[in-house]
Amino acid sequence: METIASLTSRNAQPGLVQWIGFRPLRREPMVASDLAVITQYGLEGDHYTSGGKRSITLIQYEHLAVIASFLGKMSVAPSDLRRNIVVSNINLLGLRNRQFQIGNAILEGTGLCAPCSRMEEIFGKGGYTAVRGHGGITAKIIEPGNVEIGDKILPL
Repeated sequence: METIASLTSRNAQPGLVQWIGFRPLRREPMVASDLAVITQYGLEGDHYTSGGKRSITLIQYEHLAVIASFLGKMSVAPSDLRRNIVVSNINLLGLRNRQFQIGNAILEGTGLCAPCSRMEEIFGKGGYTAVRGHGGITAKIIEPGNVEIGDKILPL
């Protein structure tokens, strides 16, 4: 019989980077990019570059449609959710407490990225609750590197 640890160590396929964004200044609009340079402190150009367990934020592309549905909208933009990297084809929760390669950088999933009150400002009443459980994960940087749209995400 297999253990939970062996079952949770597997992924059906690698993930793919779908979108990359920077927050140049606190509370300012995000800037989309095809390439991110991940330094030892965070994404170059992002206002949050103090390092630590919340250096990078990631959200699942598939959850954008779920959040939109909860809001009664046709879609939501990745920039509205204020996460750095949007990925598809892999369950991000499976990367919590694990190292993974994204582009040529190595990150480690550190926890859930809970929504903040900004979701109410951006989406209106109920925005916070719509994102709950679908806000993605936070990650710390193990090895700096570059990430581009279309790069694979591989659990290590």
